[in-house]
Amino acid sequence: METSNGAGLVPEKPRGAEFPRSERTRVRRLPQRASYDRDAVYGVLDAGLVAHVGYLRGGEPVVLPFAYARVGDEIVLHGSTRAGLLEAMADGQRICLSVTHLDGLVLARSAFHHSVNYRSATVFGRARVLESEEEKDRALAAFTEKIVPGRWDEVRPPTPKELRATTVVALAIEEAVAKARSGGPLDDAEDLELPVWAGVIPLALVPGEPVADPALPPGIPATETIELVREARRRAAPIAEAV
Repeated sequence: METSNGAGLVPEKPRGAEFPRSERTRVRRLPQRASYDRDAVYGVLDAGLVAHVGYLRGGEPVVLPFAYARVGDEIVLHGSTRAGLLEAMADGQRICLSVTHLDGLVLARSAFHHSVNYRSATVFGRARVLESEEEKDRALAAFTEKIVPGRWDEVRPPTPKELRATTVVALAIEEAVAKARSGGPLDDAEDLELPVWAGVIPLALVPGEPVADPALPPGIPATETIELVREARRRAAPIAEAV
């Protein structure tokens, strides 16, 4: 059964289904770490804040970072009407988008087996430009809510002039794959007795104390939504235990 989504974009397919496998998404190096499961891919995307988006500009490859939000089976990106990437997406060019979370540094007994623990997702698809003010407004609301849930209702919404100055595109998630590593080092058996410390140094993106804008009038406290998002991101921070 298809489910609706907050921005009124493409309906989300049933959870648990797999993305189609292709030469673009086939993982050749350590394929056992790959997953084409929709839940696994969306879990990586939903936990991230920044995606790197690749496209061709004048025949040359370009990769740029973008804040984003997933809405159903599309990823919402926005920027100035003069943004080159968004113009390329508007022309129907196939786009590659990737998100990576670095969860730990894996220190082995040998230099060869040093690694990192991570979660990543790579998406391929084509985008469409959202034309109507209503659709752009819903997409930007979803984007704002991705950053801080509840924030959209606290702030002034975009004006018609601001909407006209903003290009909003929805990238269809046509093909996607997730890949992850967890756990400790995978040393060779003959190296296990070496007198060298081995294990994992956990890494996490942790929110700090809010810093008020110097222009903020006295007596305006941080709202409950800000405290809630800080607490949620603390809970979401992965802990990779040393092995």
